[in-house]
Amino acid sequence: MTSKVRAAVRTAPGTTELREFDLPEIDADSALLRIEVAGICGTDVKLYANPPTTPATEGPVIMGHENVGVIAEAGAKFRARHGLEEGDRVFVEHYVACFNCEWCRIGEYRHCEATDWRTNPDARRFGYTSAANPGTLWGGFSEYMYLPWNAVLHSIPDTVTAEQAGLVMPLSNGIEWALITAGVGYNDTVLIQGPGQQGLSQLVAVKQAGAAQIIVSGTTRDKARFELAQELGADEVIDVLTEDPREKVMDLTNGRGVDYVLDCTSRAGTAPVLLGVDVLKRREGTLLVQGELAAFPDFPIKLITEKAITIKSARGHSFKACELAVAQLASGRFPLEKLATHRYGIDQVDHAIRVLAGETDEDAIHVSMMPDLIGQPGGAVQR
Repeated sequence: MTSKVRAAVRTAPGTTELREFDLPEIDADSALLRIEVAGICGTDVKLYANPPTTPATEGPVIMGHENVGVIAEAGAKFRARHGLEEGDRVFVEHYVACFNCEWCRIGEYRHCEATDWRTNPDARRFGYTSAANPGTLWGGFSEYMYLPWNAVLHSIPDTVTAEQAGLVMPLSNGIEWALITAGVGYNDTVLIQGPGQQGLSQLVAVKQAGAAQIIVSGTTRDKARFELAQELGADEVIDVLTEDPREKVMDLTNGRGVDYVLDCTSRAGTAPVLLGVDVLKRREGTLLVQGELAAFPDFPIKLITEKAITIKSARGHSFKACELAVAQLASGRFPLEKLATHRYGIDQVDHAIRVLAGETDEDAIHVSMMPDLIGQPGGAVQR
């Protein structure tokens, strides 16, 4: 094994450098992961342009929090604790929890203070933690990644490729948000706003759960995504730029409205939320929202209370959701590999993030960063 590691390091807002590091020393309680795939998501786009300035995230950061790889080296206690051996392929959650607090004891380690970089100046989280901390390799845009004893790992079966496993994070979010948090189930009607990786993942989740009618909305530029949405099981798609979305939803539901609205838009302002409130059924519909809006002038609280709407927040995922995502990939029921649209080497991180951000003419749904592609041209996957 080499003694040096190449990694893409965020050194300033919108700036990445490929640097070389020493491999961290591994003791009985830790391990080293050889990265095969590190996915990029919308959070990476946001944090790349505007890095957080908390003590936990200051300094050079190796981004990448959707990480899949092979255990390259592991201490005896680490192997025993996780039931793994060197050579096993795993998906690594980005949370690094204490497993002793009240949240961890009920299985909700995503809320643990030890991994909350917003409130804890010494927090650890893969893709967020500065390389200045012990272990150095705290992100997946690297050839190797350090794994402490409290890393959360999921075994990947041999029938699932590394690139497919790179979809576990968005799929687990889709399962967590749509099924566990919102509660979509059999015979429900659903509007999913935004056919990106999170929206399409929630589409698969609600289809699997037996939703009776699934409507996906987006814009004219989402033509190819609409086609994929229909292939994955959407009943109808709506272009909000060329059609009246409220009129279309009410027409498709015979004037009843939908049981659930899952808002998967990003930086689209208040319009999707307002539409969601409007098209929910007459009483007790559920609206799932993400935290992109910093402010909401004239929030329609009166209409929300009149319709008895429940608003739930989409944040993070659970161990169960990740296991279900792995099982979904292994089932082969849906052509989920089509979500992985682009591949790049970690020497192209800057360009890859800008592709996902929509700053180029490429339309990416999910981007796979692969250390093995260093020095090679990246781009859309040819299927």
